[in-house]
Amino acid sequence: ELDAGIAPANGVDSPLVVRLPRLEEERGLWGSSREARVALREYGLERGLEIDVVAMPNRHPEHARSVTPAAPARRAERRALRRISGAVTIALVSPKRSATKRIAQAPALPSMAELEDIRRTCRRFLGGHGHRSTAEQLAAIPQDVQADSYGDGGVVAELEAKIATLLGKPTAVFVPSGTMGQQIVLRVHADRRNRRTVLYHPQCHLAVHELGAAQRLHGLQGRAVGDRNRLISIDDLRIAPDGRTPIAEAPAALLLELPQRDIGGQLPPWKDLVAQVDWAHSVGAAAHMDGARLWQCAGFYERSLDAIAAPFDTVYVSFYKDVGALAGAAVAGPADVIAEVREWRQRHGGTLYSMWPHAASALANLRARLPRMPSYQAHALALADALRNLPGLQLVPDPPQSSMFHLVLHRDAEALQAAALRLAKDERIWTWGAFYATEVPGISRTELSVGDATLLWTPAEFRGVIASLLAG
Repeated sequence: ELDAGIAPANGVDSPLVVRLPRLEEERGLWGSSREARVALREYGLERGLEIDVVAMPNRHPEHARSVTPAAPARRAERRALRRISGAVTIALVSPKRSATKRIAQAPALPSMAELEDIRRTCRRFLGGHGHRSTAEQLAAIPQDVQADSYGDGGVVAELEAKIATLLGKPTAVFVPSGTMGQQIVLRVHADRRNRRTVLYHPQCHLAVHELGAAQRLHGLQGRAVGDRNRLISIDDLRIAPDGRTPIAEAPAALLLELPQRDIGGQLPPWKDLVAQVDWAHSVGAAAHMDGARLWQCAGFYERSLDAIAAPFDTVYVSFYKDVGALAGAAVAGPADVIAEVREWRQRHGGTLYSMWPHAASALANLRARLPRMPSYQAHALALADALRNLPGLQLVPDPPQSSMFHLVLHRDAEALQAAALRLAKDERIWTWGAFYATEVPGISRTELSVGDATLLWTPAEFRGVIASLLAG
């Protein structure tokens, strides 16, 4: 349809901007909005033309005259556009107009680098610990730390001993990233059992954020358990409606994330958590904890970190999440398992010549922020109380179970981001760099993790900022 009469003439030096609805799949054009975006971008690439696809709320075709020019010369274009996008909203450069003149252009969203530049200009931050310069982060590292040599000795060994003690495990190993550490320890569990299947939540980090690395690098087979919008329960593992066991194959490991970040930091009741770990052991599987944000969990369970970690064979923790250190993570567990993790770390290229800056940052920030975790959770509860009756807003979960929760906002993600950028530029308040569309048009979602910067906001002030985002 674009080729038939609405493609810009050769030499156009500005992009064609296509506005698509969020639910193309309901109109039978493409299998999903992602496929629609890919198809249109490929169309442009084949013709040396930049096409920017912008998500828009759905509008019924009968509204065409209110959103597109009514001139007769454009009617054929409107009909074509309806067939292409399943709706009527599209902005383009007409072949009958100047090559540089646009009928309508959605403002381009800032790149990640541009967002970071804007963030650096802000003075107040809703989430986390706010912006810290590189000089501030380096200044937090004590000057008398001892360097390591390829991960041996010095402050790296000190950090590993600290983590082993905190988690109540025989030993621990520092790794450059949690992605590396978890893949490795799951590989070790799988090799020892001669099994390849790892059970996890549908929104587990391995399933969503790692490009299938566990399978491609280690031959592990991930199997999602339960519903993506709620926590795994013991019934998902052992009881099906017809009375049969839903997990028939023998898994190598059961991975449980505490808290479950992508559903708002939810946590299972302690009894159910222990039952799931016991089930894994009963079928000969290891129980591994993705404890990237384990630091938040002590208040909910009213247990120490080592008590929470005790049922699990191995535990991973992150040092930049919540703690606010430089990149890095640790895996803790039995000495023989961790010895194998060290070997695999080297195979991954993760045994760096010198890791002391990251380890020293982790140790310093653990000492500073672990004592503050109760205040983070208390403030999350106070913020939830202030936000609960705000029109156009829902909290997930409500009340928060850790020091994080999700905000479900009844406004389009692009409109929210535009409002957030105005706050950042005009008032030097950083809210969020991105809002995420849900499957419901006009409903968006974002995440709040309470940190040092959040503690500086009173609940009333915080409510006012969220209200301004919703109002625009």
